[in-house]
Amino acid sequence: MATTTAHPQRQDSAYDMKEKDSIEQIERNPQHPEIIVDEKVHDPGARFAAAKIAGQLDPWSRASFTIYACALMAFLCSMGNGYDGSLMTAINAMEYYQKQFNSGRLGSKTGIIFSIYTVGQMAGSLFAGPICDRFGRRGGMFAGAWGIVVGVAVISSSTTRAQFIGGRFLLGFGIAIATTGAPTYILECSPPQWRGRLTSLYNTGWFGGSIPAAGITLGTSAIKSNWSWKIPLILQALPATFVIIFVWFLPESPRFMYQNGRKEEAFAFLTKYHGNGDRNNPIVQLEIEEFEEAIAQDGSDKRWWDYSALVKTKNARWRSLMVFLMGLFGQMSGNGLGYFNVDIYKSLGYNTHMQFILNLVNSLVQAFTAWVAVSLTDRMPRRKVLVTGTALCCLMLAANAGFSAKWASYTPSTKNLNVGRAGAASFFLFNSAYAFTYTPLQSLYPAECLENTARAKGVAMKIFVISCTSFINLLCTPIALENIGWKFILVFVGWDAFETVIWYFFAVETQGRTLEELDIIFSAPNPVAASKQKSLAIVDKENGIVHVVAAK
Repeated sequence: MATTTAHPQRQDSAYDMKEKDSIEQIERNPQHPEIIVDEKVHDPGARFAAAKIAGQLDPWSRASFTIYACALMAFLCSMGNGYDGSLMTAINAMEYYQKQFNSGRLGSKTGIIFSIYTVGQMAGSLFAGPICDRFGRRGGMFAGAWGIVVGVAVISSSTTRAQFIGGRFLLGFGIAIATTGAPTYILECSPPQWRGRLTSLYNTGWFGGSIPAAGITLGTSAIKSNWSWKIPLILQALPATFVIIFVWFLPESPRFMYQNGRKEEAFAFLTKYHGNGDRNNPIVQLEIEEFEEAIAQDGSDKRWWDYSALVKTKNARWRSLMVFLMGLFGQMSGNGLGYFNVDIYKSLGYNTHMQFILNLVNSLVQAFTAWVAVSLTDRMPRRKVLVTGTALCCLMLAANAGFSAKWASYTPSTKNLNVGRAGAASFFLFNSAYAFTYTPLQSLYPAECLENTARAKGVAMKIFVISCTSFINLLCTPIALENIGWKFILVFVGWDAFETVIWYFFAVETQGRTLEELDIIFSAPNPVAASKQKSLAIVDKENGIVHVVAAK
């Protein structure tokens, strides 16, 4: 690896070291006694790590709070998706909902009502990338939020199953556009040192929606009329309404501005929001240099029909593979069972009231686990989390299947309540393992892997893959649970074991790199091996010099 510096203006410094130099040689070099080794960084992206040390960001500044507002806007887009999962789980068990639509708690009718939402997502994902590339990331969130509001209006006023199904299609269509624009927006707006936490926080919006939905449906379940299910449906539009009102008051993504010829506006954004107003801030200088080197202003994002940037080079195909795997594995790891939480608890012996309570508690536990993971994301290796976390999902589902099988073997007079409790506990632990592993990374990892001008269409591709796998899950799961019960869980046990192996051999590490630096990784002959290599940085704060050398 060639020697580099975190300060482009100092590239010809006499202190530049050759790749063979080690930390010890630099510290003992008698020719340069003036070098003060203030800090040694052993990091996968040492140049970026050294720039972070030299250019600190004030988290309490007005500019930083604007970035937090950007994160909140993305979070609100994710809330709609999470709200739907918990909402449909609950209202599907409500007496007046069943009287109105006569769909049954399990079976093909329920499968169609649940899965049509993902058909809407599939359709919406085809438009999401071009909308976000043409009208900006804010435009994508705005358009998607309107789709959500329209969908909610249709389903909450439904009197027939056909109208309800149509409304869920429109809802899914809007969600797909909003959830393409939102993670792209916050990833591109975030200062690189906060990128992991802010982007992974976006996906915890699932719990920001699912927890209120579980609580609201617990409260309205006692209402003896159709308002028991209409009120929760109407409230689903609330986060989207806030997005519609406030999104245009926030700045546009700097990468979107740069790749559309608005270079000075992009650099002004970086200066104001990433550099405390100082254009010479090392982080800003590093980003400006990488923007100019890596972001094309005539890329496929300028052509709504052109998706070639996702497949035309080996670099692009590796990136797309990571996106595809996350879209597929993120939905096929057993989390689709969450739409049928109350039925799983029912099968383990819990009464109706406890089913609703456990549904709420499960959402709270998952949210807590996910937020712990978010707090660690900027320091957490992606590969290790994906491999270890998926393996834990496999083990917890295997335990749940074992306890469920034991419970099913009892007669009514011989049931051991501890077995049912253990089955519920193992299901809780599975959901926690999934939340720690996939909730932060499902939005962050694909967006990190994608090249700038292909990011919106690549995220839309991920939404399409998610929608296809979710459609299979939501259509087949109620039918399978009705016909084979707990045995269906064994399918996910085997699949999660397969996922663990695939992640081990193919997952590329992205933690600790700038988005532009990842281009070098994905262009390597073996991106997995390249992503695991580290560098050493030596920081001399007094002279403003950073040396980066290869790690031994």
